[in-house]
Amino acid sequence: MSDTPFADRPLPQWYDDAKFGIFIHWGPYAVPCFAPVDHDMGAMMKSGDWQQVFRCSPYTEWYLNSWSLEGSDTEAHHAAIYGPTVTYADFVDEFHQRSVGADHDVWADVFASAGARYVVPVTKHHDGFLMWPSTTPNPHRQRWHSERDHIGELAAAVRNRGMRFGLYYSGGIDWTFTPPPIRDFAGMIANIPQSPEYCDYALAHVHELIDTLSPSVLWNDIAWPFALDPADTLRYYYDRVPDGVVNDRFNMLAVRAGQLHADFATPEYSTEADATRKWEVCRGIGRSFGYNRMEHDGTMPSVDDLVWMLVDIVARGGNLLLNVGPTADGQIPMAQVTRLLALGWWLRVNGAAIYGTQPGGVGETSAGQPVRFTAADGVRYAIVRGAPSGEVELPGVSLGDGAQVTMLGSPRALAHRNGDAGLRVQLPDHLPASPATALALRG
Repeated sequence: MSDTPFADRPLPQWYDDAKFGIFIHWGPYAVPCFAPVDHDMGAMMKSGDWQQVFRCSPYTEWYLNSWSLEGSDTEAHHAAIYGPTVTYADFVDEFHQRSVGADHDVWADVFASAGARYVVPVTKHHDGFLMWPSTTPNPHRQRWHSERDHIGELAAAVRNRGMRFGLYYSGGIDWTFTPPPIRDFAGMIANIPQSPEYCDYALAHVHELIDTLSPSVLWNDIAWPFALDPADTLRYYYDRVPDGVVNDRFNMLAVRAGQLHADFATPEYSTEADATRKWEVCRGIGRSFGYNRMEHDGTMPSVDDLVWMLVDIVARGGNLLLNVGPTADGQIPMAQVTRLLALGWWLRVNGAAIYGTQPGGVGETSAGQPVRFTAADGVRYAIVRGAPSGEVELPGVSLGDGAQVTMLGSPRALAHRNGDAGLRVQLPDHLPASPATALALRG
């Protein structure tokens, strides 16, 4: 038995089975909705150049910090478009006016049609703005909260459509307590508020959200004030939501050292797996989480790439938390909607190879086409990228007598035989173009 609290707690099955969730970043940063898109955040973080990460951040939700960095593109943009008199408080005022028309039922319809199994909206990001009318308002800013309960309304809409509901909270950064700029990684750690006032404030919010909404996911960001023991918050949460899950960002170093429990790891704009625990990739559809006016097709994955991203992540044991960034008026941009609905259309046919499966590894056909494997209920699934034609050979795979091979979406049994190199399957003629083709191998 480990001395770390909750170390032996099993991962709730619903979360491992879900595979695909929706992240939502929506707040006052959707008013300026600007960040440069020249760099991919995953590549910058992997390089370790943290000064570049903050100076060139493509994240619009970091607008206040990017604007505060002398010489940044965001500083130049703000000077050119808004001038010296417009402050972030002006964006908050405009967001109050523009966000009132958001239709969370429409959002939930899109998420359900996309095939998502859980939804995690931001309740408070680093700018400190609260997306619900908390009983603990901001002590340093007036009206720094939504007067409409966007979080509660969205929770009802999501759950009415059979999806799980979770919550994101920025516990480690709040610029109404510790203002920017953050220039590098050390500066980000130094920016974490440590005052007793902030500790009480963050705890009050998280307890309120847990008590009123019983979120299935508690997704903290950056860190947690050092004076607070994250295990106390986990205990409070698990006592009230026994099948809930918590991410690793209350203290990532303590989690990696085995000193703090986390149900899942959170690679960001990266599909690298965590070998020690369940992992969940979080990323935007484009290069930003919040809505960015600068996004275009070249900064977003194609439908084919997005479907394959999900397939690859699931085959290696992960989940995908794919972000939506609505406009200040609450509209989900068409470029995001079309990708979500296309992903959902593929999942309608091929979901059996994704939901509730166990990872089965990666490979290639004899012709070099990427293949990902999953398994569930005695069925092994081989998911081939694209729409192969003629015969496909799966090296290292063989089936016994009486086995059956079908293509998801069709009940027709496919001719197959064990070859010298692997299983050879004869595919139907004239398959339409598809991001991926899933074969069910039984027997």
